[in-house]
Order: sequence, then structure tokens, then C-alpha cells
Amino acid sequence: MTLIGQTHARAVTFLSLDATATRNALSAALVAELAEALTDCAKDPDVRAVVLTHTGTTFSAGADLRDPPDPDALVGLLRQIVELPKPVVARITGHVRAGGLGLLAACDIAAASTGSTFAFTEVRIGVAPAVISLPLLPRTDPRTLARYYLTGERFAPPEAVHLGLLTTTADDVDTALAPILDGLRRSSPQALAETKQLLTARVLETFDRDAATLTALSARLFSSDQAREGMTAFLERRDAAWVV
Repeated sequence: MTLIGQTHARAVTFLSLDATATRNALSAALVAELAEALTDCAKDPDVRAVVLTHTGTTFSAGADLRDPPDPDALVGLLRQIVELPKPVVARITGHVRAGGLGLLAACDIAAASTGSTFAFTEVRIGVAPAVISLPLLPRTDPRTLARYYLTGERFAPPEAVHLGLLTTTADDVDTALAPILDGLRRSSPQALAETKQLLTARVLETFDRDAATLTALSARLFSSDQAREGMTAFLERRDAAWVV
């Protein structure tokens, strides 16, 4: 079963997360298939830019708790998006949770419809947004991020723009993206690659410095007693034992 849909129009390849049965949760299989599709885009001279989008009402629900990706594989995917020598644009028309926000932060430009919602839900299941911090911390406002990291609250597109997670939001996300994609189509492939390197240098420094530490933190937390309770409570649709 294909988990990543692909279409191509005027030098832009659209990659769509297409695992609606799991709300596009980041399973080992989905992460691997998306990485392969991005590798193909990087090699294809007919691809000027990539749009990462989704089918269904959820961009991604975060890590698939029944089939989670290896933390190293998730780090590799996030870095691949950041390092891709072509701009990657996120197109969101639904909900984004936990690990899905890491994908969003790794993209160069991000647009969402006004009905989209966002939440860092890791703290509510006993873990931390560890690996996804690699692209998030260098690109977002620290004070705003602290609130949503620590509380797991849901927030709307205007807050996501203020946070630095989104570039823009609109009722019709495709209308908002039209001038952006037109600009990319008018730009030199060489210039896009070199300009992207300028923009991502600090993000890649964070990967180089912190990837091993945050991967180890993720593995430790996911194997903890509180994480087991949190994930069990989530799957059973009940409050975790620590909720007061």
C-alpha cells in the first residue's frame, strides 16, 4: 500500500501523506517512504520545489504509537527536508500534532488554512518533543514555544504564525500559496539551493550538535513507566494516572 501520494505540476512535486486510517501518523513505513520520495525529488532536475501536504483532515497525528519509527530514522527524515537542495513548502488544511510539527518546522515555507489546529501533545503522554526540537528550536520564538511545549494546549494558525511555525494562513491555503509557488518557479535552481543553504545553516548546526543527545532522550522517555501509562491511557481514551 502506498503511503505517499505524488503529483507534479509546472516544476513542483506534491508529496501527500496518505495514511488516513492512522491520521497520517509517522509510522516506520511512512517515514521510510517519504524519505525515498524526497531522495527522488532531490535527484530530479525537473523538480524546482516540493510541496508536502496530506489527504484527510489531519496532516499528521505524530508518531504512530503502534509502529513508531526509529528515532534515528526520524532525525534522518527531518534533516533530509532541511538539507534538500530545493525548497520544501508545507501545505496544511487540517490538524497537526506532536511529531507532525517537526515535519512542519523542517520545511522552508509553511502555509495553513484558518481551520487548522496545532498541539505539542508529547507532555500529555509522558514524553518530550525531543527529536522534533532539532528544527523547531532554531526557528521559533522561545517564549511562545515554551507555553505550548509545556502545556500541550491546542493553538490556532495566528498563534502558529506568531510562534514562527507558519509563514502564512488563509481561508483558502491554495490562494495563499499561489504567489509563493509562482516565485519559486521564477527562481534559478542554483540560486534556490544556495539561498536555502544560507537560511538553514543554524538549523543544521543544531542537528550536528544535539541530534545524538535528543535521540537518546527520546528513546529513554519512550521506554519509561510514565510513557507506558500515557500511551496506554491515550489508546484507551482515558486520562493518564497523573491527571489531577
